[in-house]
Amino acid sequence: MSEKEETMDTGDDHHGSAPSAKTGRTSLLDSGEDFELLDEEDVDDDDPPPLEDAGGGKEIKAEESVKTNEDTEPPGPVEEWLDVLGNDQLKKKVLVAGEGRDSRPQKGQNVKIHLKMSLKDGTLVEEKPELSFTLGDSDVMQALDLTVQLMEMGEKALIQTDAKYAYGARGSVEPEVPPNAELSLEVELLESTDAPEMELLPPAEKIALAICKREKGNGHYQRGDYAFAVNSYGIALQITESSSKVDISPEEENELLDVKVKCLNNMAAAQLKLDHYDAALKSCVAALAHQPDNIKALFRMGKVLALQGEYSEAIQTLRRALKLEPSNKTIHAELSKLVKKHSEQRGAEQAMYKKMLGNPVSSSSQKPQAKSSWGLSWKWLFGATAIAIGGVALSVVIAARN
Repeated sequence: MSEKEETMDTGDDHHGSAPSAKTGRTSLLDSGEDFELLDEEDVDDDDPPPLEDAGGGKEIKAEESVKTNEDTEPPGPVEEWLDVLGNDQLKKKVLVAGEGRDSRPQKGQNVKIHLKMSLKDGTLVEEKPELSFTLGDSDVMQALDLTVQLMEMGEKALIQTDAKYAYGARGSVEPEVPPNAELSLEVELLESTDAPEMELLPPAEKIALAICKREKGNGHYQRGDYAFAVNSYGIALQITESSSKVDISPEEENELLDVKVKCLNNMAAAQLKLDHYDAALKSCVAALAHQPDNIKALFRMGKVLALQGEYSEAIQTLRRALKLEPSNKTIHAELSKLVKKHSEQRGAEQAMYKKMLGNPVSSSSQKPQAKSSWGLSWKWLFGATAIAIGGVALSVVIAARN
């Protein structure tokens, strides 16, 4: 696990968008659960919010604002702009009216749209005649997730979005979008369908869907959207943990388990980025419960424990990881840094204790002096006794001779 390997688990994954399925779940952003995922250079790294207060809250507020606008949207000409969030950063204008409010898609449904994306100056970025995604699962940029749920079937709309609800300060490589770019989106809602029942989903499709959701999370993580990344990883986890009424082979079970552990590792990394140490530790423990010798889970667990001030446990955990992979330079560096920090902390604690006890060094130096004075007194006593006994013996001898 080299430094470059401190990235999210992405190997052997299936690419492309997969339709969602009903899992009887609520997304993490909705439930308010703590985020669990990637770390610094991670997107399964070697090197990882609660949803309620680290980005998740923003999405919840955004959804509430969408609902408010949906309920209060005044009737008027189709060419009027709708300020979706009330901050002038996400606006929608109807170009072609749809089939009515009752035809609007619901959160959790699979939708298909025709998307034409352009920069603010009109430069075409990409066009997708049939883009499919699950509404509300953060599969696409937030601008689409928030506005498509306000569209009617067959409606064509123009959406203008700030970079905040698109590709953010980092931009995107694929599609090619510069940093902090405002976008213009021309969207037509083609189709909306209910997601299939997860229990009836064939194992191969369930695995592909879980991988797809995890890859969406990896994309959010790489853009620095850690809260949305955790949400996607949480959805992928729920897919891997869902029950099944369809026969599944041992190989497919192992593949699902592998996807689950990768999601837990990535969640721990993201939670570390969000300073949610308890949630990150919980994710590491869950991953190690399935794979006790997972290097990445051990490494992240060591980092979390160190950040919580549990240096002894952190050192033990990192040594365990290093024993499994002795050549790993990243673990070596982290362990050396931690041992040094632990030593400095112990030195500082000892100095503080000495100060609290009032310089115990001076009192300890007095004890040898007392001991030596007692030794001197006994020496004089023994000497005097010996002289006295010698004098008496001499007197006896002289008297005898006389």
